Amino acid sequence: MSEMGAQMTGLRSWSVLLITTWAFTVCFAVWTMFGVTGIPIRAQFNLDSTQFGLLTATPVLTGALFRLPLGIWTDRFGGRRIMLVLLLGCAVPVWASAYATALWQFLLLGLALGLVGASFSVGTPYVARFFPKERRGFAMGFFGAGTIGAALNMFVAPALINAYSWHTVPKVYAAALVATAILFWIFSAPDPARAAASSSMMQQLSVLRDPRVWKYCQYYSIVFGGFTALSVWMPQYFRSEYGFSITQAALLAACFALPAGAFRALGGWLSDRFGAHAVTWWVLWAAWVCLFILSYPKTDLIVHTIHGPAGFSIALPDWLFTALLFVLGMTFAFGMASTFKYIGDDFPENMGAVSGIVGMAGGLGGFFLPIMFGVILDQLGINSSCFMLLYGIVWVSLILIYFTEVRHAPAMGETPSRRPSQPVATASGARGAAT
Repeated sequence: MSEMGAQMTGLRSWSVLLITTWAFTVCFAVWTMFGVTGIPIRAQFNLDSTQFGLLTATPVLTGALFRLPLGIWTDRFGGRRIMLVLLLGCAVPVWASAYATALWQFLLLGLALGLVGASFSVGTPYVARFFPKERRGFAMGFFGAGTIGAALNMFVAPALINAYSWHTVPKVYAAALVATAILFWIFSAPDPARAAASSSMMQQLSVLRDPRVWKYCQYYSIVFGGFTALSVWMPQYFRSEYGFSITQAALLAACFALPAGAFRALGGWLSDRFGAHAVTWWVLWAAWVCLFILSYPKTDLIVHTIHGPAGFSIALPDWLFTALLFVLGMTFAFGMASTFKYIGDDFPENMGAVSGIVGMAGGLGGFFLPIMFGVILDQLGINSSCFMLLYGIVWVSLILIYFTEVRHAPAMGETPSRRPSQPVATASGARGAAT
């Protein structure tokens, strides 16, 4: 009887994990919807690059700001209830956005529908409670793969636009949210018993005085914030820079969004194997190289030789650009996983509060970056200026990790974890134990 009970518990855990991951996938597709529908909307309403950036970024704002409160409400009321309310409630503004006739209406509805982006903070603790401690990392990594919804959006939205119009996309997505809510309620399960909170919210948030928290916020603002921003920006980039159709541009942009889901679990395994510091360090260097190449704009050079002027052109062909974008997406996926590995190692007793504020920082990065992309593009007129900005932010992260971890300087309120004679690799591998 006990064996049968264990089998039933295992089936229930997998059922919860699969349906919650699907719900997060649908939510993420809706969250990045304006990245594709924004292209015909921009043409219809004559939006400039700054306005387009604001349109695509607005849903990300509420998704970021509500991550912390929704995480707290999940602990209090249960993830099953909160996820159901989120799916059904956000279907209304998603449907209404099909009838918007002005930019301010899109922005207002975008703020409302953007709540689906906070589903990460609901699903993560919900699925974790159905698995034993030694398997929770796998469960959370599997659930986090729902960010593949950004790629799903790039397949579905262009097909609907070509077959009907952009107005059809939010209607179909709203119906998908309602259908997912029904399936979620059927295949999910009531939350397991939760331990009563042993400390107040203010006591939990007191850990934010630790400067390491803000260091991890900076890391996550580039890996997750950069991923989210580029996911909504790349379709129009391919269309503007290479002249592709909406369908072609979205499919190529999916080459960036797909790795985030496929490689995040691998990034978690690598972080367990080699340590969060080692993975983050090499992730930032790989991103730095990719962004350096991607930042270089199309350039025509005239060299005066002894035989007369000779012209040269420097430009990334579309296939090489897409390949570099894929590698960049993969590095960001590894970085997302390694950042949360840091949190689990350094703040095991305050993981909820710290992961909430770090997740919020990543979401805010995804909000501000598209707007900054648009402003810089309007000022410089260079498409690759978005990569120039990210290149500079990665430089900041590299400098920060070098002075606080590679040199093990106690500049961030940390106690040095090794003797000067110890090699860096040994210290990084033992970081979890040392902290």
